[in-house]
Amino acid sequence: MKLSDFDFDLPEHLIALRPVRPRPASRMLLAQGAQTQDRHVSDLPEILQPGDLMVFNDTKVIPARLFGTRSRVSAHGSGVAKVEATLLERTTPDTWSALARPGRKLAVGDVMQFENLSAEIVAKGQDGRVTLRFDQAGADLDAAIALAGQMPLPPYIAARRPADEADREDYQTVFADKLGAVAAPTASLHFDDDLLARLAARGVENTRVTLHVGAGTFLPVTVDDVSDHKMHSEWGEVSVEAAETIAKAKAEGRRVIPVGTTALRLIEAASASGTIAPWLGDTDIFITPGYQFRTASGLMTNFHLPRSTLMMLVSAMMGVDRIKEIYAHAIADEYRFYSYGDSSLLLP
Repeated sequence: MKLSDFDFDLPEHLIALRPVRPRPASRMLLAQGAQTQDRHVSDLPEILQPGDLMVFNDTKVIPARLFGTRSRVSAHGSGVAKVEATLLERTTPDTWSALARPGRKLAVGDVMQFENLSAEIVAKGQDGRVTLRFDQAGADLDAAIALAGQMPLPPYIAARRPADEADREDYQTVFADKLGAVAAPTASLHFDDDLLARLAARGVENTRVTLHVGAGTFLPVTVDDVSDHKMHSEWGEVSVEAAETIAKAKAEGRRVIPVGTTALRLIEAASASGTIAPWLGDTDIFITPGYQFRTASGLMTNFHLPRSTLMMLVSAMMGVDRIKEIYAHAIADEYRFYSYGDSSLLLP
């Protein structure tokens, strides 16, 4: 398939810059087969059936965007310049890979100072990628990053406003547990404790998996033939308990509905043998139309960017033509798009 098959025009004013409060007040487009209904996330206990199993991603977002200065001492004197770094992946207790700006002007040996910590560039790659060795390690480094960092808002929000204190709560799920993501599993941002309690009272079960969402989730697809696209890799874990809970639901004919594309991709990767099994490691699973879902019965997800791998995933779930209908409805009805936007419940 061609990249243009997943394109659409989105009016800029539909890009949500702030979330709706309270969280479950967000609108939700219910697409069940050929039927489309305008609902709200708060309606989920009325829509879902007792015995349905929701799968949440319990990753926790790091305030991974750091602003500071770069200092350099050379034979020509010393110099200081403003810099920023977005942490991508921890490689040792004191070392992170990161995207740094201005990438072309940085060099190995430069020292970056961020409020209460500093880091030396010990390696440099392409496209602004660097390896940073910090002056702190382990839990001390985590605490320093938490103080100095800002939430790594997606580019389509960060280009329009800076991150602030409200984002520390808004861009984190209420059940975030395992630190490691540099982007939120945004479909889960619609849930609060009250909604989770009402779902449990309805008999809707849930389990948790972990996929540390990486910055690669925002990388554009640059090839015309989508089969040539190489997915970024992300670390995930499906515990023995989660795998058994999901397998039991499947065996009993109950629906398994992941909340967010990250949870869906992980449980499908863990089902490569045909049935779900415990999983620990990296996955770069790429789901496009024609993919046969092994575990997921549906998907709750926000509205995605045109020409993105996530548009390909939801097209695989519902069919290309049906997704075009769903997105046309959402745009015409002025649903709010992307990370802080409204949601959809896709049930083929």
